[in-house]
Amino acid sequence: MEFIDLKTQYQRYQNELEKAALRVLRSGRYILGPEVKELEETLATFVGTKYALGVSSGTDALLLILKALGIGKGDAVITTPFTFVATAEVIRRAGAQVVFADIDPQTFLLTPSSVAKSLAQARQKGLRVKAVMPVSLFGLAAYLPELEAFCRKEGLFLIEDACQSFGAEVNGRKSGSFGKASATSFFPAKPLGAYGDAGMVFTNDPELYETIKALRIHGQTQRYLHQYQGFNARLDTLQAALLLVKFKHYPEEIELRQEVANRYRKLLAGLPVTFQHIPKNCLSVYAQFTLRVPQRDKLVAHLATHGIPTAIHYPRPLHLQPAFKELGYREGDFPEAESLAKEVISLPMHPFLTQADQEKIVSAIAAFYNEKEAV
Repeated sequence: MEFIDLKTQYQRYQNELEKAALRVLRSGRYILGPEVKELEETLATFVGTKYALGVSSGTDALLLILKALGIGKGDAVITTPFTFVATAEVIRRAGAQVVFADIDPQTFLLTPSSVAKSLAQARQKGLRVKAVMPVSLFGLAAYLPELEAFCRKEGLFLIEDACQSFGAEVNGRKSGSFGKASATSFFPAKPLGAYGDAGMVFTNDPELYETIKALRIHGQTQRYLHQYQGFNARLDTLQAALLLVKFKHYPEEIELRQEVANRYRKLLAGLPVTFQHIPKNCLSVYAQFTLRVPQRDKLVAHLATHGIPTAIHYPRPLHLQPAFKELGYREGDFPEAESLAKEVISLPMHPFLTQADQEKIVSAIAAFYNEKEAV
């Protein structure tokens, strides 16, 4: 059983993918070829922004946004401690201070109230907070309209980390269309994944677009004229061509993810598990299917004996990671994130997961919790 079945996906689209790859190989245009521009225009239309810029990864997309906005030494950015390390990592790489805010225990996400609390504390310490960077986690984007209004009121940039939520919606509005700019990732395991590292920036700001466009090519605005100290952060033509093929099938895959998630919820009903809450106004793309469970580590071991792969996203909150010890946070500072880290488990999740495999997974979970009737 595959945790994320990329092999089946490849086999389904094999002819299209190989034709696209061969076309790029024969073209000789391997860096910023025409497929990159086509992908940018296609995905900008899908997300609902004026601009999209293909870059080398979701991590670089976040870093480019911060650098283009001039956020650096002496500034601070508020984000969540319950996410992949890249979110906080790029803030430090830009030279800014990381300020964490605790999460909502039901959605696992930042809320305006949690951000407001951390903002007030940061300002009391004399920190110059310039932005809020919420993470749309496990495929769910939530509270973004409220955070957008909050940031506007407080004079802050809203930067959405949409690296796990491409295609998700809030009130019919796509993840990636909120705030000053957003970043998504096309890492192979993401809902829309490339065949290597790739990412994209979305924005409606023409000046920001032009700055990031230059920054991704060593700060170059004309050939050998370098306006900024930039990066080598371009999206390869080959990855863009492959993503264009996969994107044609992506709406169907989002629907299949809904079916898999709904089936999980029905099969797991009655067991001592807690789902990530999906507000009624939100559509998740289920980058992961993540639960809160009692006796998590023992359940992981039990499922492994039945040949069922699992993952823990994430076992240690960022404020307790050695890489961020200089921030001075301690255990107990963000109790909701710390509690979640001890209880989360991610089950196999992809559009091609069969009902039979899901029933096997749930039967093993039910057996672990001594249910009388397995699925």
